[in-house]
Amino acid sequence: MSSNSSRIHLERFVCQSAKTVAPGSRVLDAGAGNGLYRKFFDHCVYESADFGKVDKTYDQLTYVCDLSSIPVENDRFDAVFCTQVLEHLPDPLEVLRELRRVLKPGGLLYASAPLFYEEHEQPYDFFRYTRDGLRSILERAGFDLRELNNLEGYCGTLSYQLGTAAASLPLHPRHYGGGVRGVVAGLAACVLRPLFRGLSGFYGHIDVRHKLDTTGYPKNHTVVAAKPPVPG
Repeated sequence: MSSNSSRIHLERFVCQSAKTVAPGSRVLDAGAGNGLYRKFFDHCVYESADFGKVDKTYDQLTYVCDLSSIPVENDRFDAVFCTQVLEHLPDPLEVLRELRRVLKPGGLLYASAPLFYEEHEQPYDFFRYTRDGLRSILERAGFDLRELNNLEGYCGTLSYQLGTAAASLPLHPRHYGGGVRGVVAGLAACVLRPLFRGLSGFYGHIDVRHKLDTTGYPKNHTVVAAKPPVPG
């Protein structure tokens, strides 16, 4: 029973989006990291770009560069994928304009970005994105927004919150100010941590099967946006 429904939903998003890209198309994976999604582009000419500065394992990159300055000509790619990257960019608008530059007219950008998630990959974690924020920055970069969706439902967010509580709730009374209240809070944490761990898995499993979009908020959003075609 997986408690990380976001990974499953994101893989589905990339897989399904990749299937819409015509065979032989040239695709850029912008911020490719470990190349987790390369496998979905066997029918395409796959290229990747990343700055490669985070302490983690990277895939063999086509371009080691800042995403605000990709060393390719204009209009090179039929599609660009940029998943879970926008939060790590100090100037996301500049990067989106660069992704627009390297896309062919009519080409599509497929992206995802977090709304609710802990800080990670410091010191390269700068932003979180609301729906209006994503819409605004894409339009300012010159894209036509085609789709804007929740990656997961609120059960996925709840699963994440419960998992964080299961791992992080302190057990010692001093963390709650000591005294009787601290003792009670510490004992409660001893009981609640395993309960929250189980509930995290339960709600994660539910979110994989059904997105609850009528209440709460997602951890992430996905977008599909187009570079406008050449007029005429």
